[in-house]
Amino acid sequence: MNDHKMALRGTRVVELAGLAPAPFCGMILSDFGANVIRVDKPSGPHIDRSGRGKRSVVLDLKKREGINIVKRMCANADVLIEPYRPGVMEKIGLGPVELMKENPKLIYARLTGFGQTGPYANMAGHDINYVAISGLLSILGRKEGKPTPPINLLADFAGGGLMCAFGIALALLERSNSGLGQVIDANMVEGAAYTGSWLYSSRDLYIWGKPRGCNWLDSGVHFYDTYETSDGKYMAVGAIEPQFYQQFITLLGLTTGDVGQLDDPDEMKKIISKRFSEKTQGEWTKVFEGKDACVTPVLSMDEAANHPHNVDRGSFIKASDGHFEPRPAPLLSRTPGIVVEGAIPPKVGQHTCEVLSELGYSKQDIDELLKNDIAEQLIEKANL
Repeated sequence: MNDHKMALRGTRVVELAGLAPAPFCGMILSDFGANVIRVDKPSGPHIDRSGRGKRSVVLDLKKREGINIVKRMCANADVLIEPYRPGVMEKIGLGPVELMKENPKLIYARLTGFGQTGPYANMAGHDINYVAISGLLSILGRKEGKPTPPINLLADFAGGGLMCAFGIALALLERSNSGLGQVIDANMVEGAAYTGSWLYSSRDLYIWGKPRGCNWLDSGVHFYDTYETSDGKYMAVGAIEPQFYQQFITLLGLTTGDVGQLDDPDEMKKIISKRFSEKTQGEWTKVFEGKDACVTPVLSMDEAANHPHNVDRGSFIKASDGHFEPRPAPLLSRTPGIVVEGAIPPKVGQHTCEVLSELGYSKQDIDELLKNDIAEQLIEKANL
């Protein structure tokens, strides 16, 4: 499959290195064909695990020449992804007014925790803080337990990186009509809240209305929960509809007289837990496989990559370190995202000279820039 079949082929993206959300956004664009150049800092730990398909340059943005190179990159770019607190880019001369004056077609994506404005705009935070003030953390957790953050999936990745990539796709589509770029204020508080729109709008439904952990979809009922098997693994049950619940109970070897769907959930959980504890996860998987009972095994990440359904669809690919990673999603029929199996993420600064050359710098210019330390440790990091 060639890159000319990829949806974002020809789209040029400059990604200023940051933590998890911005790199994930850049990886999404790269997976679907965009030419993504990540601008790395000259020092500090390299913790980006979303670098596949990107190229890397090292530039010191505390130095004038490093800033000038970024300006030159953005003059011909379609998208800039920047993850800094509000005002930082303006302070170093790389704000949207300046860059879009030179390149009116530039889509300037700003990805922050709290947004570009507001009392919290310049305050430090992490996923747990953003989910907390989105209103969603208050409803996540077990009965009589404290609010429990879902790792850092909801704000960093769903509300942050993924929502930012969606905004960029919208802006690219709109630009095809107007010819103009625009500034995207992508932030994790509003992104997480928007991801939870249905939770906000469904509060009048009978499935909610009780304290955290006591409702239909938050582990409060026996037909929507996980159960431990005899080998210490788990099965996931989501038998909400009556016909699925009937199948679920029948396959357990019970009757609705034993465990009624609307009976006391705590008592019903005791009965169902005892039954699940009588077989291994593998044995229960065989019982429920292919049946409309809404019951599946809870797989580890390694197990998920080797599950027959995922193997059949090619849902996971092998990374350069031998572990499996998810294939780009969604799957487009003509222009799917592509990741070469075993592709090695770029070393920090690996493509600095290559990119400078593409920007029109001569070999003599590049040698002079390196001599003047536009990027400290450049030669060592890039193995040039």
